[in-house]
Amino acid sequence: MNIKKSILLRVRIAFLLVFLFATAVAVKVGRIQFFEGDKWKELSNQMSFQYRPVKATRGNIYSDNGSLLATSLPFYKVAFDATIASDELFVAGLDSLSIKLSKFFRNKSAEAYKRELRNAREANRQYTVLSNRTIGYQEKKLLEEWPIFRAGRLKGGVIFEKVDKRFRPFSNLSLRTIGFVNENDRGAGLEYSFNKELAGTDGEALYQRIAGGSWKPVFDGTEIKSEEGYDIETTIDINLQDVSETALLRALDYHEADYGVVAVMEVKTGEIKAISNLSRNSKGYYYERYNYAVGGLREPGSTFKLATMIALLENTDIKLEDTINTGKGVQKFYKNTVRDHEEGGYGTITVKEAFELSSNVAMAKLVDKYFSKNPSVFVNEIDRIGLSQPLGLQIKGEGIPKIKRPTDKDWSGITLPWMAYGYGLELTPIQTLALYNAVANGGKMIRPIFVKEVKRADKTIKEYEPVVLNDKICSDETLIKLRLMLEGVVERGTAMNIKNDHYKIAGKTGTAQILENGRYTKKYITSFAGYFPADQPKYSAVVVIKNPKGWRQYGSNVAAPVFKEIADNIYSRDVDMHEPLPEEFIAEAGIFPVIRSGNHQDLKLLCNELGISNHSATEKDWVRTQVYGNSLKWQENKMAENLVPDVNGMTLRDALFVLESNGLQVEVKGKGRVIRQSKLPGVRISKGSRIVIELS
Repeated sequence: MNIKKSILLRVRIAFLLVFLFATAVAVKVGRIQFFEGDKWKELSNQMSFQYRPVKATRGNIYSDNGSLLATSLPFYKVAFDATIASDELFVAGLDSLSIKLSKFFRNKSAEAYKRELRNAREANRQYTVLSNRTIGYQEKKLLEEWPIFRAGRLKGGVIFEKVDKRFRPFSNLSLRTIGFVNENDRGAGLEYSFNKELAGTDGEALYQRIAGGSWKPVFDGTEIKSEEGYDIETTIDINLQDVSETALLRALDYHEADYGVVAVMEVKTGEIKAISNLSRNSKGYYYERYNYAVGGLREPGSTFKLATMIALLENTDIKLEDTINTGKGVQKFYKNTVRDHEEGGYGTITVKEAFELSSNVAMAKLVDKYFSKNPSVFVNEIDRIGLSQPLGLQIKGEGIPKIKRPTDKDWSGITLPWMAYGYGLELTPIQTLALYNAVANGGKMIRPIFVKEVKRADKTIKEYEPVVLNDKICSDETLIKLRLMLEGVVERGTAMNIKNDHYKIAGKTGTAQILENGRYTKKYITSFAGYFPADQPKYSAVVVIKNPKGWRQYGSNVAAPVFKEIADNIYSRDVDMHEPLPEEFIAEAGIFPVIRSGNHQDLKLLCNELGISNHSATEKDWVRTQVYGNSLKWQENKMAENLVPDVNGMTLRDALFVLESNGLQVEVKGKGRVIRQSKLPGVRISKGSRIVIELS
């Protein structure tokens, strides 16, 4: 075959292949056009139109008195369908609308808005977002009065797409406990833990994909309405929460600590009335970053000695009056040394004194003496009390206690003595609080709760009752001894600095060294756990502060004062905690007019004018009455400086004068004479503090 024929053959083959390919393309196009057209049109519509979920309005979160802690507020994204308005309406309102949009959103000039709206009109664009900024309801009402927009959705083309945003009226108060939920339904706190109840049921609506990948709603009447979420009522007392956070923040600032925790619980119900977790950032400011109270495992230190004493009193014949020699406060266990905080030690002391003075040496020696041959007895007692398992809190993320076992590989001869005073094990602050609350609650350990009920409007959907975790953490005999020792800590022991004359506090200080890189440092976690009033416990609380700076680094002078500040505030507001006034202050009813107390000269003048026999036992300005037969006797009503005066029985005028003269802010309820005051007479005054007086 010559070269010419070879070239012609190749050209013919190439032509044939191109012809066959073109024919195949034409056949395919024809098939798609005439036989598969409906199929591809339907697929195109499926890609352009889609039913998408419409988020339900999230339920509210309330405090125990109905104050809003978190709610969803409606905001709106503003868009425009440029195809709807008539030519006359569009042309007449374009300039004015462009100017208003520019002044309102301040993201484009009026000319830029005018050009954008005109271009959208020419391109028959049905969905143009006018600004990325969302607007509130009142702003929406304003925009609805603008040119073109005032014609509404169907005639003017304005589109207001509702977007719910979570709002906390009390800002960062109890921020981590309230929590959050992100777009992926992950989060923390009550928002996350009760997400199923709060989220509601999403609806559904038809959306159309437009240029740029955005979706615009198509209101075709097929929409399925969403069902808003349930509300939850928490146990949080918003006033006590504020007081607790303020007290904690003040201490953290003063001691320049890393973080701090406060949790306050109602003894009988287990309701958490306040909980605060404040961490320090790199700039030195404190904020709620992590819920240490619920999830922050740590070595509890000396607050664990309460569990140690339960184990000793329940499983041995030990008595509080028994003595133990702590020497100079140093005791070796194998190659490790246990030390007391008191330099030089306590010498020979009773078991009761060992607890009150928080002797590490005494606790370690006692536990080693009674349980070293059978350490499982001690560990089993921790299990029986209920400290080795999570509490099963309503908030997710609770830390799991870490309690060593004799069968563990890292168990050694020093493990038991170390556990005796709160080392070598880990608990969360709220687990420690549950133990102390159980002592206050007659030995009954109950689960702390954060949410009382789930509801919709006034209808209760689900109610949460107190759950008993342990009916009896110890015998009644042991319980009496525990309460005696806890009161002794404040009366005579390491927390004497928070003792006061108006009500009793029972509790225990704790100071634990911080473990870093396998070694204990000279940094401390300080704590105080307890309850009050000690004789009739109503509230329990725990305070934990990590790594305070300065020379005061112990639980007694870092954490305990925070506990007392909170307790003082509760006591001042809770009239039921106050003892009634002595009977000698209550005048007898009889033939005399209502004369109880007031200004000496005013009362004398009044009695003399009415012909009532009266006698003075004092010449002081402020007096109260006592009845002697058919006459009245004036006795001094002591008004000590910087102490709350007794205004019971006074007229409103006299009471206001006396109280305001002492720097108190007075709130008045009722009419007549004072029958009750919220601050007990004789309590030290904090200038500017509030006092409520009730008149009748």
